[in-house]
Amino acid sequence: MGPATHYLDITEPFALYRGEHLPGLTLAWESWGQLNADRSNAVLILTGLSPGPHAASSERDPEPGWWEEMIGPGKPIDTRRFFVLCVNSLGSCKGSTGPASINPATGKPWRLQFPELCIEDIARATHRVVEHLGIASLEALVGPSMGGLTALAWIKQYPQTVRRVALISTACSATPFALAIRSLQREAIVTDRNFRDGTYTEDDWPEVGMRLARKLGMITYRSAREWQGRFGRRRQDYFPATLFGMRYEVESYLETHARKFVGSFDPCCYLYLSRAMDCFDACDSDISLQALFDRSFSGRALVLGVETDILFPLHQQQELAAALEATGADVSFHALASIQGHDAFLVDFERFGPPIREWLE
Repeated sequence: MGPATHYLDITEPFALYRGEHLPGLTLAWESWGQLNADRSNAVLILTGLSPGPHAASSERDPEPGWWEEMIGPGKPIDTRRFFVLCVNSLGSCKGSTGPASINPATGKPWRLQFPELCIEDIARATHRVVEHLGIASLEALVGPSMGGLTALAWIKQYPQTVRRVALISTACSATPFALAIRSLQREAIVTDRNFRDGTYTEDDWPEVGMRLARKLGMITYRSAREWQGRFGRRRQDYFPATLFGMRYEVESYLETHARKFVGSFDPCCYLYLSRAMDCFDACDSDISLQALFDRSFSGRALVLGVETDILFPLHQQQELAAALEATGADVSFHALASIQGHDAFLVDFERFGPPIREWLE
């Protein structure tokens, strides 16, 4: 039995949305279930900023995936019916080409020499994997968080190639609040003394900047309501107490998650993907969101949002649903009452599972 992760190597130049190009690229992907004879049962999962292609376990890799409860036999995305595909985003460091990859011209990592990356580039690179598998159109496209931006970029560039689309905790473009948070995250990384204009080494990683960026992210991924019940003002005893150090459980929670993240994600990949999210606007080549959907999608849509999400607030999903409805598309919109904020789609399966199952049935 072969490895779970597959790699597609593209050796010819790959043109990018802003006019630059890559001399070639590699894309990492995993799949579950079987492609049917006419290749019409493919469901493509697009990821958020940090996950890799391992969305679910398999016989080849029994390690639980980042969306384990959603993908598999009898689960909401049922692999007995569908061929489920997850591709690591271009620009990431989880197997696909990105700023952490080797630049063939120098033999060193690309880092800040990597060309400007757009969400449209991620969609187009992912499309190459789908083409490689001989899939002309998708049964469903599923986009949570940044993956929802990529889903919108997909239908913008490949109109009428998707029969169903799920836009989950996502938006047409970023709010000023999201722009501000990601700006601070990037500033924390690039001002770390070890960042050195992207010339950091494995031994001198910009750890402080990455920890702070992750903590800022964690604050926006969850909700104040959840933390009130989960932590309150309880004291922590996991980390040594210092004068201005960690005193409360919520602080040690952030520190634990930050430390896990530091070694698992490349700083430049984080910067590039973060900036790509900021710059994306689904409507930049259409006069309105409704015009985009009129032109590019006429299938069955699902839009999911969470009442406590401050990073992609609920009014943004309402905007997507309203634009879809205005085109006459079959659209289901759910405002979920989860207290777990933006990250709810990764943890609150009791609420997210049923509408996704129903949409696919």
